[in-house]
Amino acid sequence: QVQLVESGGGLVQPGGSLRLDCATSGLTRDFYAIAWFRQAPGKEREGVSCIGTDDGSTYYADSVKGRFTISRDNNWKTVYLQMNDLKSEDTAVYYCAVDFWGDPHEDTWDEQSHFGSWGQGTQVTVSS
Repeated sequence: QVQLVESGGGLVQPGGSLRLDCATSGLTRDFYAIAWFRQAPGKEREGVSCIGTDDGSTYYADSVKGRFTISRDNNWKTVYLQMNDLKSEDTAVYYCAVDFWGDPHEDTWDEQSHFGSWGQGTQVTVSS
């Protein structure tokens, strides 16, 4: 059974940094990518970033490009999201998820129906 556990969230001031970790277990079947999503209060869940298994391609939401970086360890046991220059609008619950549907592409990487396993989320609050 696939399990994802997010950690690293917390309270940070605007301009600060956090690193989120997504610990994976039970990934015994083929998968195509792992992504980070977030959901702010009163808003729909949205894609933040994704990393593909085939060639390591990475994708980012426009709102986080240049500030966030997704990476992974060699065995896909942990996927990281380094978040720099945080803004109040980054406040949200952050989730990681596994894509079992197919290779991500620029126009489909954040399609949530492609993701079959989700973590419980970690809260990120950006406030002074």
